[in-house]
This record gives sequence, C-alpha cells and structure tokens, in this order.
Amino acid sequence: MTRTLFTGGLVFDGLSFSRGDVVIEHGRVIDVGTGLDGDQAVDCTGATVLPGLIDCHVHVMVSGFDILRSIQQPFSYQFYEAARNLEATLACGITTVRDAGGADLGVQRALEHGLVRGPRMQISVGIISQTGGHGDDWMPCGADVPWMVPHPGRPSGIADGREEMRKVARQMLRAGANVLKVCTTGGVLSAADDPRHSQFSFEEVQVLVQEAAAQHKPVMAHAQGAQGIKTAVRAGVRSIEHGIYLDDEGIDLMLEHGTWLVPTLAAPRAVKRAADSGAAVPEAMVEKTIAVMKVHTAAISRAVDAGVPIAMGTDSGVGPHGMNLDELPLMAECGMSAEQVLTATTHGAARLLGMHDEVGRLTPGMRADVVVVSGDAHDLEDLRTRVREVWMDGQRVVHHKPRS
Repeated sequence: MTRTLFTGGLVFDGLSFSRGDVVIEHGRVIDVGTGLDGDQAVDCTGATVLPGLIDCHVHVMVSGFDILRSIQQPFSYQFYEAARNLEATLACGITTVRDAGGADLGVQRALEHGLVRGPRMQISVGIISQTGGHGDDWMPCGADVPWMVPHPGRPSGIADGREEMRKVARQMLRAGANVLKVCTTGGVLSAADDPRHSQFSFEEVQVLVQEAAAQHKPVMAHAQGAQGIKTAVRAGVRSIEHGIYLDDEGIDLMLEHGTWLVPTLAAPRAVKRAADSGAAVPEAMVEKTIAVMKVHTAAISRAVDAGVPIAMGTDSGVGPHGMNLDELPLMAECGMSAEQVLTATTHGAARLLGMHDEVGRLTPGMRADVVVVSGDAHDLEDLRTRVREVWMDGQRVVHHKPRS
C-alpha cells in the first residue's frame, strides 16, 4: 500500500499548529513529525494541512426554504438534490457531518456504499416537535405544507405528552437514527411560534433522553429561547443547537452538565441574505431573523468566555451547501481564537459526535481524513476559497486547481 507524505506545510493536528509532515497509509495516519518519508509526496509548501473538517448541524435534504418551490417538486427529487448537496459539502473540506433532520438510513448507506460522494454522516432522521412547535408544518391557511414529507424511512416527528414522545423516539431509533433531534423552543423559520417560546415540558424531554440512552444514543435540541435551553439541559440533552437567547443561568447549567453548544451563526445571516436578494421569505420570518442576529452573537460570546464546549455547525440547507466554512470567522467574532475555532471544527466536533477515536485529529491511528488549504489557516476569513485537496480514508476525493 502506498505511503503518502504531506510535506513542507504548516500542520494543525486538531489541537495546535506546528511545522512538520504527515504520513498516511492503509487509510490511516501513521506518523506526524519532521523529516518523514513516503512513496509519494504532496507538496504542501505555503499551505496548511488540517484534519478532515466536521459540521455538526446540516440538512442535506433541504436546499433553501422556498416552500412554494419545494411543494412543486416530485417526492424523489429531494434525494437527487441531496447528492448534489453532499458533493458540495465534501468539496469545501467537510468529511464528516451530522444531519439534523431529513436524511434517512438510505442516504447514509448510499454514502457508506459509495453510491454517492460525500462526507460520512450521522443521522437524526426526523425532527421531533410538539403540535404547533418548530417542526409542525401547519400553516395559517390551515394546510400542512411540510418541508420534509413523512415516508417509510422518515416517520412523522409530531408528539404530545410522555407516551407519544416515547413512541416517536422509538420510531426514529427504529428508522436508524444515530441521534434524536428535538425542538424545545420555537424558531425563526416556523410560522406559528417564536424563538423565545418554550416547547415540550421537562418530563417530555426527559422521556426522550431516557429512550435514546437505552440504545446508547444522544439527543440534540433545537433550542433558541432561554427557558427551552434550560429545560433541555436539565433533561440531559447532549447538545444545544443555536442557543440564540442563552442566558447566564443557562451557561452555568451547560457547564455543570457538560452540555455542548453548536451555534450555527451563519443560519440567520443566510435567511437575511435570501430575503434581501428577493426570495419569498414571509415578513414575520424576516422580522424574527433581524431580531435574533445581534442577540445571537452576544449569547455565544458569553458562552465562549465562560468555557462552554463548542462544536461547529452551520444549519446548511437554510443557507447554501458548500459554504460551510463561512461559519468559522463568525465564531472568531464571538471571541474564539483561530486555534479554538479549528479545534471546534475538528477534534471538538468529533468529541461531540462520539467519534474522537476515529476522526478529528492528525495523529497516528486516526482515519486519514486530510484537508490541504493554501496559506496559513490562522486566517479564517476566506478559508473556503483556499481548499486545495480533500482526502478521506486515505483517498484523494477533491482536488482544486490552485488559484492564479
């Protein structure tokens, strides 16, 4: 088997930067250091070598939020769009993702079996919501207009009360979920609620966490309002997604429980951009988007200062796929150093996903997921446009020609 040497560049190993080489063989990292050799060399002079990057919050089955467009497409169209979205995600250096609602077991297995190209994926299958909650697709006209039509591989996630929650949890797990996704607050892109509204009681969320734990699975919570965040943390969820109105009490609870935060700072900006460019975004959604943007950055900044563990996630699907690395400078704006941002996008994200023994580091024994970016990766601002090569399990899967 060929030993491939990445040589001459700056190396970020998932925790820190150093000068050196990386050697991979048999789909694994076998050495990191100086003066190494290999059968073939990748010249990384003037570049940075990174572990494969990880996005902990994507929706590969969603391509924007134009409901009128989506309801006019045939049912199977979404799967072909997903293949395109996965390819775009891989092209920007993301080699592992957690899908936060939409992708089913068939999509995951198509990736595993090489039928489509894209990052490896954990799935939540569907979004668990109360009636009238963030995942309820009822519209003021009286019709249900779902972005994610239930089907045999993706059951409905609507539940009310402990026993319905228990049943929906078991249905999602039966469908192959690696993680359960629950909405404990309203959201920006839902018609009948507000991001600050609390949804589901502590007892309902606790049942969900118990059912997931029985199968050694975690729970991720769409949680934007302060009270809904605290309900989710107290009930034992593994991660808070978004965290827009996170307050000091919530931060203390997250530190106490070891709960992760996935900020998705790019998501409201994507909604605002779409509205500004003429997309048919309802006025109420635009108003909510504008209201949350400054609050969001301030809340994440306080969490960073307090030491809450943070993992990178983008909510791609709300915004375009393949733009994932635009999240990184937004994280830096919240007070994270470049090293902290990159750790949150590699080793930290892998810890959240329970995959830190396999991915997220450039250290011997790990999967040979390698990203080469032109220039110094301390500069996060245009990192997406500087991705040169992406390797996954020791195979080069993306090769961009250097910009002139």
